[in-house]
Amino acid sequence: MTKDKRKKVILRRCDSYNEAVISGIIKESLTDLGIKPNGKTLIKPNVVTANKAYIFDSYTHPTVIGSAVDVLRSMGAADVTVGESGGYGIPSRLFLKESGYFKMGKEKGVRVVDFNEEKYYKVPLKKGMWHKSMRVAKSLHNADFKVWMPKLKYHICCTITNALKLNIGILTHAERMLYHDDRLNEKIVDLLEIGFPNVVISDAVKIAHGYESAPKPFDLGLILVANDPLAADAVGAKILGFKPEDVIHLVMASERGYGSIADVDIEVTGDVTIEELAKKTKGIVSEYQDIHKVDTPIKFYTGNDPDRGRFCYGGCLAALKGCLGTIDARRPGSVKNARPGGIVTGVYKGDVIHPDGPVLLIGDCTKVLGKLEAKKVKRIKGCPLGTKMLFVTLPRTFGMPSPLFDPRDAVLFIYNSVVKGMRKVSNIIFTRK
Repeated sequence: MTKDKRKKVILRRCDSYNEAVISGIIKESLTDLGIKPNGKTLIKPNVVTANKAYIFDSYTHPTVIGSAVDVLRSMGAADVTVGESGGYGIPSRLFLKESGYFKMGKEKGVRVVDFNEEKYYKVPLKKGMWHKSMRVAKSLHNADFKVWMPKLKYHICCTITNALKLNIGILTHAERMLYHDDRLNEKIVDLLEIGFPNVVISDAVKIAHGYESAPKPFDLGLILVANDPLAADAVGAKILGFKPEDVIHLVMASERGYGSIADVDIEVTGDVTIEELAKKTKGIVSEYQDIHKVDTPIKFYTGNDPDRGRFCYGGCLAALKGCLGTIDARRPGSVKNARPGGIVTGVYKGDVIHPDGPVLLIGDCTKVLGKLEAKKVKRIKGCPLGTKMLFVTLPRTFGMPSPLFDPRDAVLFIYNSVVKGMRKVSNIIFTRK
């Protein structure tokens, strides 16, 4: 690729969430990239979860989003919307409120929408390996200019999460868990057909490690801006200490023709280098990437998908990691002090022996092909798993507190579920094309 055709990634130092500083960085970077917004502009952040009590660093900081809104408007974007479909089984509007997005939207006079509440259009995917079609929310369907604004994080299933993984949040909850199993990386690439942004602005002022939906923060001090999502993620991978070719969905996206992840095809500029940033992240251990390294008396038995015979990293195992990570974030030390026993996911080829403790089989397809011996055997049914059942049965089985029984969170869940239902009906009936 010739120099003038190389994709460009700009790395800028940013040590705090100072709105004036961030606005300046974004405007200078967009100008440098020659990017000018046009028409209906959609900002897609990462608001996978949020909780004012214990989840503070899982989402793109609202100050970064608000800064982008101001800059985009100053550069000609007349119609800006912020849209997201976060989490699963819990109303996205709850997370948008807890993270401060609705407050930011009110202050900036910008629409903040939950894709699940909007009218949607069924769109065929010509390049999809598994997703042959997709429900596309109105704000995304009608967008002329897409600004993807992820939070740079380590990921329990996919090594990193940045621009490409962000597209899981363009799916409505009705389709979010489809192929979210041993096919997760392929699924991520499928979504690029709809979710290929015009520009990427990554919040890496504070990156996150551990379970990405209830993570631990690390001060990196960076805003990353790029004119290509694969280039953004290739550089992001290096910053977190990985080779781009070790990130499976990046390789797959490149092989399907969405762009290059090769060094020669990516120009990196700015006031801080990849090497300086990678030196800062060196030594970070991202908990829950390897379930077998979690400090707990629970023993894990992980198996394959029964249909394709591949390791099922993105299905029940991912849900298990998420459940334990959330429990430990809410009540630190709970996982370490859990009741001894065993948990099985997928088709496990071997013996599972726990005569003095429980064994929990997670998911419809989970089975033990060897000897199974336990004081008590339980199963959580579902494919995909129901969030509520998992967060009730698992902690109860192993003597841990469940976040679902937090009185404040329970009230918020019920209230926002009702509001979501009302908004969804209203939007379907009254929204014009």
